Amino acid sequence: MGKILVVDDEEIIRESIRDILESENHTVTEAENGEIAVALIDKNDYDLILCDIKMPKMDGLEVLEYAHKVNPDAPFIILTGHGSTELALEATRKGAYDFINKPPDLNRFLITIRNALDKSTLIVETKSLRRKASKVREILGESLPIKLIKQTIDKVGPTDARVLVTGSNGTGKELVAKWLHEKSNRASGPMVEVNCAAIPAELIESELFGHEKGAFTSAIKMKLGKFESANGGTIFLDEIGDMSLSAQAKVLRALQENKITRVGGEKEISVNVRVIAATNKNLQEEIAKGNFREDLYHRLAVILIHVPPLNDRRDDIPLLAESFLKEITADYGIQKSFDPLAIKELQQLNWTGNIRELRNVVERLAILSQEVITLDDVMLFASVGKSPKIHYVDFNKFNNEQDAIEWVKAKYKDLN
Repeated sequence: MGKILVVDDEEIIRESIRDILESENHTVTEAENGEIAVALIDKNDYDLILCDIKMPKMDGLEVLEYAHKVNPDAPFIILTGHGSTELALEATRKGAYDFINKPPDLNRFLITIRNALDKSTLIVETKSLRRKASKVREILGESLPIKLIKQTIDKVGPTDARVLVTGSNGTGKELVAKWLHEKSNRASGPMVEVNCAAIPAELIESELFGHEKGAFTSAIKMKLGKFESANGGTIFLDEIGDMSLSAQAKVLRALQENKITRVGGEKEISVNVRVIAATNKNLQEEIAKGNFREDLYHRLAVILIHVPPLNDRRDDIPLLAESFLKEITADYGIQKSFDPLAIKELQQLNWTGNIRELRNVVERLAILSQEVITLDDVMLFASVGKSPKIHYVDFNKFNNEQDAIEWVKAKYKDLN
């Protein structure tokens, strides 16, 4: 059901429209003139606005122009009396969804309202799908490390140089790899991602290089490997530090000769791929332990890009948090904002899970907080568990939210 604003200087009209809409389970807010309407539009996110065309002080066209600046996706329906049809048509030319004559015909009125709300829902869903379908999320940040990473991507992307991306889990190594592909001459080709840590050691070779029919018990038909699938494009070997030594040897050969052999096959297959690898491990230490081939390391690490942990780029947290909140609230169809003190508190926290953890915390705050996310919200919903002295809170023991907030504040005093 929709959240609808009804604007009309005639109380009897407002009341009759409210009765009709509330009988359809819509939430209705009334405004008796245009000035009150724009103040409400500033503070609230409406699914639909119904507005009289002729009103004192501020007419319907002025309200329409203001509403479209604040929320261009909310359908705007003009309510028009006798003799105002020309004005109503002008309103539709300026972006109004439709106009309805007063007093409204009930059936036409309800159909118009339902269609307008359907359109509003469709716009929100389409924007969400477009965001999810967009090829690459922007690398956000203005800190020096992020600026250097962006500059390196701009220089290295157009080449075929192999790149090794290092950094802790959740720092955005995959995003760097995607931008390297996007900036390359191979951008129109495929980018094939392989999570080396998620594939069992006995299957990694088949996954990378494919297999012939009958190569092993479950090989009931020939299968292309990731290297063949990435031909003409980029293969991204994520968490390559977890790859088995036998698979490392075959990857090394593929890099040296640009050829692969399927498991169970003898034929050499030429492949033209760019290799980008990533790891959260120190490969020099893994080489010393005998877990990683030194010759493969030198093949992969033509260009090294290190993505710093979020704790080393705290100045980027406000930009990241605001961006995540905008994206999350758009997906949920809600409206939230951060209090500046809440942002400052987020900058003080220990982000062991890096960007991924920050996004999860912002989503939690968007769901559990009121319209404005406050310092108390961050302390209650984000800070707990980020200190060795505050591990877990059983919220059932508190009578209300304020008691829980006071408990967290007291714990903070113990820490400071």
